[in-house]
Amino acid sequence: MANQKHKRCIFFDRDGVTNVSPGDGYVLSWDQFEFSPGMIDVLKLVKQRNWMIVLVTSQRGVGKGLMSASDLEEIHSLMQQRLEKESAGFDAIYAYTETPDCPHLAKPDPEMLLTASGELAIDLGQSWLVGDSDRDIEMGQAAGLEGCIRFLSDKKPEIEADFTVPDAASLKEVLEKIL
Repeated sequence: MANQKHKRCIFFDRDGVTNVSPGDGYVLSWDQFEFSPGMIDVLKLVKQRNWMIVLVTSQRGVGKGLMSASDLEEIHSLMQQRLEKESAGFDAIYAYTETPDCPHLAKPDPEMLLTASGELAIDLGQSWLVGDSDRDIEMGQAAGLEGCIRFLSDKKPEIEADFTVPDAASLKEVLEKIL
């Protein structure tokens, strides 16, 4: 088992990875949130293997005034309640909201990963990121993660990831080899 000061983690993007992508728009309420098929099983596997799971997400809909910070908190709270029923809850959630008081920086800046590492004693060199966009992959690479996995979406990939998967079942197969 990893030393307590050097926990291993899989970082997950939200829209397009953890949940079904809203396309060009935003998930503005819980009734618009839908887990990606098979993703709860993926999160459960990571937790069963004693790795941390952390959500790192850009939620610019808050900064654009399309939803409030409390709307976002409600979505994340209900998401966590659902995941905790499956023993698959996130250990932490970091969200860039593009608001003046947001403590986080926008992807691809690695700030959210670096902050999580400091606060949760995560060894970034033994951790991975699952994202669906180039900025997710760039963020993971800039933070010095062991690797990055691209979850295919409608976003055209231009930055190469260590693995590319079309769905949660394929992601689970890759993670079973890594974990």
